[in-house]
Amino acid sequence: MKTTRFIQLIGICIVFGAIAALFFVKMEDTAEVVIEQEQTKVLHETVVEGTETEPVPEPIVEPVTTTATLAAVGDVLIHSSVYTDAFDGEAYDFKPMLAPVKALLEEADITFANQETVIGGVELGLSGYPNFNSPYEVGDALKDAGVDIVSTANNHTLDRGEQAIINAITHWNKIGMLYTGSYESFEDQQVIRTIERNDITFAFLAFTYGTNGIPIPTGKEYLVNLLDVEYMTDEIKRARQEADVVVVSLHFGNEYEPLPNEEQKRIAHEVANAGANIILGHHPHVLQPVDWIETDSGESTFVIYSLGNFLAAQEGIEREVGGIVRLEVEKTTFKDETTITIRDPRFIPTYASKQNWRNYRVYPLEEVDNSILANANDWYDKTIQHMNQWVPELLFSFE
Repeated sequence: MKTTRFIQLIGICIVFGAIAALFFVKMEDTAEVVIEQEQTKVLHETVVEGTETEPVPEPIVEPVTTTATLAAVGDVLIHSSVYTDAFDGEAYDFKPMLAPVKALLEEADITFANQETVIGGVELGLSGYPNFNSPYEVGDALKDAGVDIVSTANNHTLDRGEQAIINAITHWNKIGMLYTGSYESFEDQQVIRTIERNDITFAFLAFTYGTNGIPIPTGKEYLVNLLDVEYMTDEIKRARQEADVVVVSLHFGNEYEPLPNEEQKRIAHEVANAGANIILGHHPHVLQPVDWIETDSGESTFVIYSLGNFLAAQEGIEREVGGIVRLEVEKTTFKDETTITIRDPRFIPTYASKQNWRNYRVYPLEEVDNSILANANDWYDKTIQHMNQWVPELLFSFE
């Protein structure tokens, strides 16, 4: 009996022991879970707390600035004595005439020239004043010297008719020279000429006051851009949609006058207010000064009212002295804003030399001595004083 009770007692103890063991194991597991939860909570609070006090910094956006230089020369006016001098008995070669200034033209990122005479080619018959037609090789020489784009809108554009213009355009395209101001079709006229250098896009437009009384054929108004303020304004607005900088060539003013007249100033202000950044003037065949135009919106537009003759056979030292103007264009992009600044205007006076209507050469005037031009230093000083009278900061070196 006692043995039976003892066995029962042992059994009860074993059951209670097993229950107790299970209870303690469960409690231990629960404690571990609680500890893990507390640790996770603390870790989460630390992360959240750290985020609030030490935010991840935004990336720093720095302004991006690039620059490009633009150079321009005046009238390439090929009189008969000039192309006669270029002929060697078999072909025409104008390259030696530009060789003394080639390095200056090549130095700029973009170089512009006013091609005053149409290069319609020998097949139409070459001619000088008053109805010009020049050899194709004039274009070849400009290309070789570093010119990137020419203006073809001037009072001589229609001198030899539509065919001369078409011939010239065919050759410009053949040698890879951009042209602006006269076109082969309305579709051609609608294409804004642009050049990109160093992430800066330049657009080029050209207009002339007239065509020496020669009427533009009806229905072919694309043959030459006329100087009409409303039309120019529309074209400048179109150009601004495609470029950072708008350069406008204006064939205007009175011949042989050293200062711009009031009409030139008025037109230049209209063009500046329309959105032009740079204005290049032609037609007077003599130099007229540079200036800054303050627009109604507070912007500054650079203007040279006349670049004078670059290569021509006109008589008189004022008509033989021209120049190369150069500007630096700075583009700054910051976030969604772009700023264009025209700065550092410079000017190199040039001299178109000849002896007895032969041996034409374009020299930097500073390098010309008295054997080529009498009182050369005096003419150089006079040119400097004339060109910087409104812009004293104008420099006369490209270095």
